[in-house]
Amino acid sequence: MAILEVKGLRKAFGGAQVLRGVDFKLEQGQALSIIGSSGSGKTTLLRCLNFLETPDEGQLYVKGEELWGPACTQPVRQKRLHFGLVFQNFNLFPQYTALQNVTLAMDLLARERLGKAGAKQAAAENRAQAQALLGQVGLGDKLSHYPFQLSGGQQQRVAIARALALRPDILCFDEPTSALDPELTGEVLRVIKGLKSRNTTMIVVTHEMEFARNVSDQVLFMADGVIEEAGTPDEVFGAPRREKTRAFLANCLRPVY
Repeated sequence: MAILEVKGLRKAFGGAQVLRGVDFKLEQGQALSIIGSSGSGKTTLLRCLNFLETPDEGQLYVKGEELWGPACTQPVRQKRLHFGLVFQNFNLFPQYTALQNVTLAMDLLARERLGKAGAKQAAAENRAQAQALLGQVGLGDKLSHYPFQLSGGQQQRVAIARALALRPDILCFDEPTSALDPELTGEVLRVIKGLKSRNTTMIVVTHEMEFARNVSDQVLFMADGVIEEAGTPDEVFGAPRREKTRAFLANCLRPVY
């Protein structure tokens, strides 16, 4: 059974149809890259999956459980726990250290589930888990640093650790390198590749074509609010069937001098 199944997802803003019926499946441990021009609906799709936007129509299942659709009664806050999201611009809390940014959501969730006394007992375990996650992304020596003391690449790695902290079923990235200088992009992509090697289930909206080609199990090309083409990296990049896909890739892969 697919870990994620999306059926007929639609979303409009005013009179503008941004998603026009999106369908796809994702298997456990797979990395899915979503590519396409700006305005094609990629980020809106990701925000709908994370319930930051409310779909107008469609159904969404995680592990066979309906999270969006006529039969769903689960609160939105509970639905969001299935997904972790890494934003373009990091969105760290500037008043908190790297360690505090990672532990904050864990501590709040423990307080909600266990009460004040239980949350106090869980705090040490949460801190140890956050330290391990920051070590995993190469920031074990930056625990007490504030965001302004970190490079863009380091801030994004803190954001990745934070997204992993609640152990989501699916980790989502919204163009995670778009706000970074070229020399910092590589360090973030290496972390994401490392997650892939640990069989983390991921959805990555990206303009990094080589990353999508080399790391993904599946690639979706979106255009005008629909999935224009889907397949393995070899199929989408090596033998695209649709004219829009060929035109997009010809433009993206053209050498820049």
